[in-house]
Amino acid sequence: MTTTIAPISLPDPIVPQPQHINTHAGLPLFARYHRNPILTQENWPYPINSVFNAAAAKLPNGDTLLLCRVEDRRGLSHLCAARSTNGIDGWRIDAQPTLPADPLGHPEEIWGIEDPRITYVPELEQFAVVYTSFARGGPGVSLATTQDFKSFQRYGVIMQPEDKDAALLPRRIDGNWALIHRPVTTQGAHMWISYSPDLRHWGSHKIMLAARRGGWWDANKIGLCSPPIETAKGWLTIYHGVRRTASGSIYRLGLALFDLEKPEVCLQRGDSWVFGPETSYERGGDVKDVVFPCGQTIGADGDTIYLYYGAGDSCIALATGSIRSLLAWLDANSSPEEVSAL
Repeated sequence: MTTTIAPISLPDPIVPQPQHINTHAGLPLFARYHRNPILTQENWPYPINSVFNAAAAKLPNGDTLLLCRVEDRRGLSHLCAARSTNGIDGWRIDAQPTLPADPLGHPEEIWGIEDPRITYVPELEQFAVVYTSFARGGPGVSLATTQDFKSFQRYGVIMQPEDKDAALLPRRIDGNWALIHRPVTTQGAHMWISYSPDLRHWGSHKIMLAARRGGWWDANKIGLCSPPIETAKGWLTIYHGVRRTASGSIYRLGLALFDLEKPEVCLQRGDSWVFGPETSYERGGDVKDVVFPCGQTIGADGDTIYLYYGAGDSCIALATGSIRSLLAWLDANSSPEEVSAL
């Protein structure tokens, strides 16, 4: 059973809003949907505290599916699916949690599951859902696969705490699966990549992008946002950086490009952030000053990005961008010395 939000008839659903920096050819790299947010706590068919940080996928029937992080009124999270014909409105929301935590079968989920990323894997003919499982040891990375987002095969923890912000690449690299994730180690909070022959046993761990030091917008703590996009030039990747200030942290988005066959090799890294909290629904909420995408879909033109992001840890919003424009911006706004930026 699902609950449907009535669609809105809009002649021009995506309307750019002004941004002060990070533009290409005079236009913003990401344009917010003018009726944001697209999903809030008020839309949910059962009582919740908030909904945010949704993974995204295109289904075989053409629908867009968002697998949303839903925080209940205890403070624990589960995942719930919302489906839409156009990916903008008319969302059909599952009447019950789609993927609830399973603390009995998987004690690593005793305090809930969070922040999924979805990758369609052609070799498996399934969607891989990588998510954060939360328990006494802290956040870890767990994996499940599904064909229909109704039944799931859980693999359990594949990266021990403290680790999160993870996604699977859609194809093997040199015979092995590749997972991007963000462990917190004595070296800091950087983006790593690890490899596996079977999705269960992981090794060959390498830092692929390090947090900068000093006063940079992405100093000290970074992590993957939505799964990388495979382009002819490389894996186009949106990542988040956390700027700690006297009044709290600011979560903003940056861009990097990685080698197709050696994704631990960073080819380009943007020198500034490209999207940050500006609106009331991004600057307020349960956690202020946060934009945090966990998923995107690509339009029929093969270029338009529909980026779904959590805003203020309280709602889900939508912005659009262009793969060509993001790649062109990286060409103009990165330099070799900024690739590692250690």
